[in-house]
Amino acid sequence: MIDKLVNNPALIVAGHRGWKSAYPENTLLGFQQALELGVDMLEFDLRFSKDRVVVVIHDATVDRTTNGSGNVGDYTVEELKRLDAGGWFGKAFEGLKIPTFEELCELLAAYPDVLLNVEVKPSPDAKEVVDAAVTMLDKYGYLPRCVFTCFDAETLAYMHDAHQLKTQGFPGELMSNYVSGPEGTVSKMWAVGLNMKLLTPERVKEYEEQGILPWCYCPDSEQQVYYALGCGSTMMTVNNPLPAMQIRERNALK
Repeated sequence: MIDKLVNNPALIVAGHRGWKSAYPENTLLGFQQALELGVDMLEFDLRFSKDRVVVVIHDATVDRTTNGSGNVGDYTVEELKRLDAGGWFGKAFEGLKIPTFEELCELLAAYPDVLLNVEVKPSPDAKEVVDAAVTMLDKYGYLPRCVFTCFDAETLAYMHDAHQLKTQGFPGELMSNYVSGPEGTVSKMWAVGLNMKLLTPERVKEYEEQGILPWCYCPDSEQQVYYALGCGSTMMTVNNPLPAMQIRERNALK
């Protein structure tokens, strides 16, 4: 399924951590709302709890997105579930919980056409998180829908080499353990994520010439979406899906 993104001129919209601009990130509510809106892909972040359950949370600590404090890996999944993962975003969202990866997989069953950008966060046990995530995705039959992402080039190479996964990497200046040269990290990359500061027509062409899909993040205004399209990047990971989806709708009517 993920292969349909190759040589695809369509504007593809991926919800960054769900619908991040309107709902608390990496929560089942945020994912559900993005799915109901009609995004083509969901992007989300994975880590281990203390008891090695894969959970969906971006930061290494719970401080920013819950009412708790400390490292995610110091909490069991039961302890993580006691935290409020919504109230920080607004009173209306109090009571939301950090989802387990299995809970997200259950939600995704009703959306079989949605693609998945599975980001494993850099950590000492990142490769084991990759193994556990692959096992879970294989159980649900979702692997053909997935691209795997990491900012650590060593983990990215592991995704590619150990599991033959399609991967999204980043320009070398954004990655740790990056190996330069044509046989290095770029040889493990199926796609590349270019942030809006690094996105230029020249950079897009450079990656296209290496057979790497040039994706971008996060064009959240109409002006940024048009800029990304002008650069030649049509796969967009966004905090707010509405501008990109509205432009796609208008273009379809022409």
